[in-house]
Amino acid sequence: MSGSGSVTVTQKLQQHQQEHQQHHFESSFHLSTKSSVSQKSYSACKTSSSRRLQTTVKTEKGQEVVKLSPLPKRAKRTYLAIDMDKEVIGYVIPVFRASHEAVRGLIESHEEDVTEEGINYVAMRNLFVREAREAVEVKKVEKQTRTTHIREVAGRMELGKTLEEWAEFRKKMNPDSLTHLPEFIIKPRGQTVWEGKTVKLHCTVAGWPKPRIAWYKNNVLIDAKAKPEKYTVENSYNMHSLEIKNCDFLDTAQYYASALNVKGEASSVAYIVIKRFQEGEEAGPLDPKPHGFCAEHGVTFRTTIIEKFEVAFGNEGETMSLGCSVIVYPTVKKYQPEVVWYRDSVPLKPSKWVQTLWSGDRATLTLVHLNKEDEGMYTMRVNTKSGFDTYSAYVFVRDADVEVEGLPVAPLDVHCHDANKDYVVVTWKQPAVEGSSSILGYYIDRCEVGTHHWAQCNDAPVKYARFPVTGLVEGRSYVFRVRALNKAGVSHPSRVSEAVVAMDPSDRARLRAGPSAPWTGIIKFTEEDTTVGVVPGEPSDVVVTEATKSYVVLAWKPPMQRGHEGVMYYIEKCISESDTWQRANTGMPVKSPRFALFDLAEGKSYSFRVRSCNSAGVSEPSESTGDITVGDKLDLPSAPGSPVATRNTNTSVVVFWSASKEVKHLAGYYIEYSAVGTDEWTPCNNKPVKKTRFVCHGLTTGTNIVFRVKAVNAAGYSLSSANSEAVIVQAAVSISGNPTNVTLVEAVKDYMTLAWTEPSFNGGADIRGYFVDYRTVKGGVVGKWHEMNHKALPAPSYKAENLKENVLYQFQVRAMNMAGVSKASLPSSAIECKEWTITLPGVPVGLHALEVRDTSAVMLWEPPIFSGRTPINGYYLDLKLASAGEAGWKAAHEKANKGKYMKVTGMKAGASYVFRVRAQNLAGVGKSSAALGPILSQTRPGTNEIYVDVDDDGVISMVFECSEMKEGSEFVWSKNYKTITDTSRLTMVTKGGKSRAIFNSPSLEDLGTFSCVVTNTEGFSSSYTLTEEGLKRLLDISHDHKFPVIPFKNEMAMDLLEKGRVRFWTQVEKCSSACTVEYVFNNAIITDNKKYTVNFNKSTGIIEMFMDSLEVTDEGTFTFNLVDGKAKGTTSLVLIGDEFRALQKKSEFERAEWVRKQGPHFVEYIGFTVTQECNVLLKCKIGNIKPETQITWSKDKIEIAEDDEDAAKIERKDGHLTFNIGKCVIKQEKPKGKEGKKATAEDVPPPPRAKISKADKGVYDVVLRDERGKDKSSFDLTDAGYQAVMNELFRVIAHSSSDIKIVSTEYGIILSSSVTYYNEELRVGWLQKDAKISVSERVKSGVTGEELWLKINEPTEKDKGKYTMDIFDGKDGVKRVFDLSGKAWEEAFEEFQRLKAAALAERNRARVVGGLPDVVAIQEGKSLNLTGNVWGEPVPEVSWTKNDKELLSNERYQLKLEHGKFASITITSVTTADSGKYALLVKNKYGKEAGEFTVSVYNPEEEEKKG
Repeated sequence: MSGSGSVTVTQKLQQHQQEHQQHHFESSFHLSTKSSVSQKSYSACKTSSSRRLQTTVKTEKGQEVVKLSPLPKRAKRTYLAIDMDKEVIGYVIPVFRASHEAVRGLIESHEEDVTEEGINYVAMRNLFVREAREAVEVKKVEKQTRTTHIREVAGRMELGKTLEEWAEFRKKMNPDSLTHLPEFIIKPRGQTVWEGKTVKLHCTVAGWPKPRIAWYKNNVLIDAKAKPEKYTVENSYNMHSLEIKNCDFLDTAQYYASALNVKGEASSVAYIVIKRFQEGEEAGPLDPKPHGFCAEHGVTFRTTIIEKFEVAFGNEGETMSLGCSVIVYPTVKKYQPEVVWYRDSVPLKPSKWVQTLWSGDRATLTLVHLNKEDEGMYTMRVNTKSGFDTYSAYVFVRDADVEVEGLPVAPLDVHCHDANKDYVVVTWKQPAVEGSSSILGYYIDRCEVGTHHWAQCNDAPVKYARFPVTGLVEGRSYVFRVRALNKAGVSHPSRVSEAVVAMDPSDRARLRAGPSAPWTGIIKFTEEDTTVGVVPGEPSDVVVTEATKSYVVLAWKPPMQRGHEGVMYYIEKCISESDTWQRANTGMPVKSPRFALFDLAEGKSYSFRVRSCNSAGVSEPSESTGDITVGDKLDLPSAPGSPVATRNTNTSVVVFWSASKEVKHLAGYYIEYSAVGTDEWTPCNNKPVKKTRFVCHGLTTGTNIVFRVKAVNAAGYSLSSANSEAVIVQAAVSISGNPTNVTLVEAVKDYMTLAWTEPSFNGGADIRGYFVDYRTVKGGVVGKWHEMNHKALPAPSYKAENLKENVLYQFQVRAMNMAGVSKASLPSSAIECKEWTITLPGVPVGLHALEVRDTSAVMLWEPPIFSGRTPINGYYLDLKLASAGEAGWKAAHEKANKGKYMKVTGMKAGASYVFRVRAQNLAGVGKSSAALGPILSQTRPGTNEIYVDVDDDGVISMVFECSEMKEGSEFVWSKNYKTITDTSRLTMVTKGGKSRAIFNSPSLEDLGTFSCVVTNTEGFSSSYTLTEEGLKRLLDISHDHKFPVIPFKNEMAMDLLEKGRVRFWTQVEKCSSACTVEYVFNNAIITDNKKYTVNFNKSTGIIEMFMDSLEVTDEGTFTFNLVDGKAKGTTSLVLIGDEFRALQKKSEFERAEWVRKQGPHFVEYIGFTVTQECNVLLKCKIGNIKPETQITWSKDKIEIAEDDEDAAKIERKDGHLTFNIGKCVIKQEKPKGKEGKKATAEDVPPPPRAKISKADKGVYDVVLRDERGKDKSSFDLTDAGYQAVMNELFRVIAHSSSDIKIVSTEYGIILSSSVTYYNEELRVGWLQKDAKISVSERVKSGVTGEELWLKINEPTEKDKGKYTMDIFDGKDGVKRVFDLSGKAWEEAFEEFQRLKAAALAERNRARVVGGLPDVVAIQEGKSLNLTGNVWGEPVPEVSWTKNDKELLSNERYQLKLEHGKFASITITSVTTADSGKYALLVKNKYGKEAGEFTVSVYNPEEEEKKG
């Protein structure tokens, strides 16, 4: 051990005595514990002294020392540590197997007992220590006489007796004597039981304090609480039991019962052996077992698994659920079976990837985020106390889609091995798909648990599927993932591995072993022993464990001499034939006894050795490994043997192959398949399988495919095996079922005719015949069976001849197909061979169904063997629902059917029916045939109907296709349900799953019902009825195909192109590369020349002919004649008369236009537009303009010069010319008068002109001219042109009008609408209630600026209603409506009255209207007389104030009001005291007003003095 102290094991008596002298330095607890140990030491020596023999041993010095003999083998186990001289030196810690929780419970439950023990230990410790020391002390013995020796022995015996008395006394004094180790009074006994039974182990344990019991299975603690359905643990009055329920083979093990208390541990073992029910070869853990009787519940449980999951397919990243319903019978209250899921026979445990659910009757397994590791055979096992049942199905996991085409898919099965302190080996398996190129190598990533950072472990990709990862940090946990690399790029990462801890394997083993026992003895720590500071020894057994082209892995054993320190290592390498050793790990020594070396030269030989090191130094090197050549030790596996593919089901194939002969460490095999004729290989499995048999599922029925296999190990892929023989994916052929209903249809003296029903299951192949056996019955005793026919019978009936009259016979029948002979049918009843006397016909035979659909089916049968006394003249077909009783039979038709077939219609889809048929002759109707059915009225998936085809040669044929073809399947054609043998009318051609019946010479002789049946299938058939009308239609189609016409998408057409060129063209729907065209004009063939240019684009089917111009001689008929093989087509275009002349003019015009456009020209001729702002613009677009091109505007042939006022209205921008007619141009001229002279009215600029007026009428021209030519465009803005412009202006104005608004005034109500611009020629009308309003003094309409209004003065109730404003827009008019009623009228009328009252008040309000100055200056002594004009209705009250104080009329102030209009104030002889602020106040009921003025009185003399 390493640490500050170490446990010292004393081996000499002197050291033991020295330790005893140190007791006074120890704590009381330590002393009490040590006393207990001493007491045990003394007791052990005392007990054994009487049983052991004394021996004398001569030492090197000749002294004889008395030694005790070794402990007897049957001595009771002790936990005292005894040295070589049998001295007590410490306490041995027992191995403890319980959990930490159990230990904590034991310690807590006995804390009080430990406390009580310490009290008596303090009182008795000295006595116990002294006596213990005396009892074990070894004495030296000198040579004595016999008498002396006997005397001493007797003395010692007396002393021993005394010590025993003292011991009895101490037991009474010391409660520690009551505590003792656990002891098994009754040990558990081993048992052997049958599988499915219940086992119970019992034991009785004594001990104080009361021990705790734990049960172990193969040293693994049994947690009964976690698995209550499996284990039950009971403890009662020191009786302990373990019950194991529903035992299976895996319960065979060693079971330990471990008893533990504070004094120590005791254990006992019992062996449980589980025997199987059956003898012979041992079954696997998932093999079904017979159910046994459960004594616990008194029943035998039987399980039934229903609603089973099928073979499943999933993609990586998806979530998949598998489930089955389980029925357990009988039902026992509170009993539930155990459901265990397996993948490839390995039990699955719940994890983040796997979730299980048992709902009481359904078991579900959910696979979260599928990966290829999840692929395999999944098994659900249901365990009951009577046995178990299983069900299995395979789950396939397809690779996730790659981001880039050609990338490899992710590797799988990443695992960690051989983990050490700084090193781990990561392994994986190669994927099934390498991508567009072979895999170049793999990248390994690691991530420390708890983080999300992935670090790449290797710089260069490794080819080997195994890689040592170094540089790990001790004590940390890591997960790993792998990515594959090919030329296209890097794949998705694999699923991460399980977490692995970087730690020493010995530490890992101790952790897995579980906790040790609680502290109960004395362990003393002292200073480091002498091993500290010792240089370790050299390592041993250095070997190369792995060698590849990329790396070499070394492993070695640690040195024996290493002290208590940790040991690290240096690795050295030496190139072969060289004596120079180089250190491989120059940076840090490694802690693990393994190391991976990289960067070695491939093909060279190296030697390796290892040195140990610690703080004391570096050891000597180990022995060299010898020369090791760098290269792959593991070779690629050899190719597997050729696979053999056999049919299995309609979607699966079983593949067998022989294993690779040369392969090591096989990872498994990948199986691939490819359709015959292609080179595209698809993997069958994405997880390698180790067996040499595999069932490939998910295949397409009817495809013809081959298989190949390749092996894989860590070195890579093998070569692919040879391809298997091609196999068609379809169900395998098996032996058919047995026939049924063997009945007698006719009997004569020496023969009987038998009939039976064909097997319901033909085994996937047609029934080739039947074999009949017979036996006699005499007195109820049956004889042996004998064969009646040695050659297979083709029909389900047989005439048994050479029989004996009046003898009873029994018959049985076997069916035969290509797989073999079936089991025999049930024997018929005993039939007596005697002649029948009946006249009715026998029962029809061979009743079977064809062409079963949702609502119909065709029934066919054969006539009875025995037709009665007269010939058969008809048949009756009956049917009933399968669920109906005998009363449910009903006839399918009323009149007797003459034929031996009938189509039943009107069936209910999805219902099951039963059929029977009866024959009729003149004597009557015979018995019914054996019932056929139940038959489900449902169209089988994949069923096709016969269709009629007419090929390009006009050949008429009927075609039937079947996708369910099997080996040996054939198409059988019939007419009116009789097999066609005469090929003069029809020729049958079959290829693959398609058969064609070709009419040689269709005529009325071919009318009828044609049917086709595919043998060796599950009844695939169809029929087609050819009627006279249908035949006529087919003959018409045949004629069209024999003499085909090339179809045209459109007939010949003509287009006029630029320069006046003419294009004649047409387009055909389809044509071949051999199609030719003949161009004809007036019966003359045209060729490609200067006048005519022809073109035929066969890819688009467009045929063209171009002419530069049309001349008078070109009048006539143009024709295209097409020939494509035997197909022909003709299309023509006639150009004559007026039509030709009109086209000729257009052509000439287009050519003239082209010539015009070679120089400056108008792309768009001059026209007009009215903007939203009501500006009238003349616009044109020009093209092919150069800088020197002249552009001239004129009006009425008068050119508009640059200095003209109208020139400012012309703009040119982006190839457009505009003339803004209404643009206002203001000339900026300097005033003619002198500076500072006030402008006169003549100098004020005039108001903006109208947008357009009659003055703007005229003809406007624009001319473009340069050296290339000229072009002219005119616009007539007179009469019709002017009216068109005005109408457009009116339209813009009308549509710019706003909604009608209402405003109230003191005079009435105003309705108004604003427009962008108003022209005096615009007609606006107002209507009230859709009637035109007559203008009067009270109701007026008008325009103010851009506002159109209607004024209603003094409105009354009659003015209420809907008002409409009608604005002329050049055509009809735009109407704006306002409803002046209701709330709108009330609010407007109320506002009118309020404003009217306010206006009246304002008019009649008292006010000063004039006459008073603002300031009056008057000389002192003079008289002041001021008069102010006042107004008011009624006449206002008048008053005067001076400095805000009212003046009263007196001698000094004379105040007067004359005529109610003139108010005057007179002040005689004013003085300076009269100066101040005066006001004339007027007031009436409507208001008041003040006229203020200031009076200033001055003295001339004083003014002069101041001056």
